[in-house]
Amino acid sequence: MPIDIGIAEKDRTAIAEGLSRVLADNYTLYLKTHNYHWNVTGPSFRTLHLMFEEQYRELWAATDTIAERMRALGAKAPGTYGQLSKLTSIHEDNDLPSANQMIANLVKGNEQLSKVSREVFSIAEAAEDEATCDLLTERMASAEKAAWMLRSLLE
Repeated sequence: MPIDIGIAEKDRTAIAEGLSRVLADNYTLYLKTHNYHWNVTGPSFRTLHLMFEEQYRELWAATDTIAERMRALGAKAPGTYGQLSKLTSIHEDNDLPSANQMIANLVKGNEQLSKVSREVFSIAEAAEDEATCDLLTERMASAEKAAWMLRSLLE
């Protein structure tokens, strides 16, 4: 059955393509944050372990929301490591970094998620897709707050 939600097919396609990048970055950041939660060490262990857990749980919940929005627009969500790794702009670690480097890496990752979300927001806004704009506003706010909180630990 055709989708008739007031957004042209070409716009839905462009928005979904953008959301696939947001999904990939969000998921990669989730994995990175969860990995750091498991493996952080040092004098700030408890603080970072708990902060990373709070952040990865939020990222995990957002992953489903992004994928479901793509489905509502009529697109399939990428769901394999291979598909997501081709779409992400967030780099994985080759080695396990120090606690301070973990924090710095997560600042960069959250900032990147915010930038990609902002790019896709422009596409959704031009198509008058308020639902996607709302989702992306939440992603930007969450990523920017996480980056601020993490950045504060480095000062």
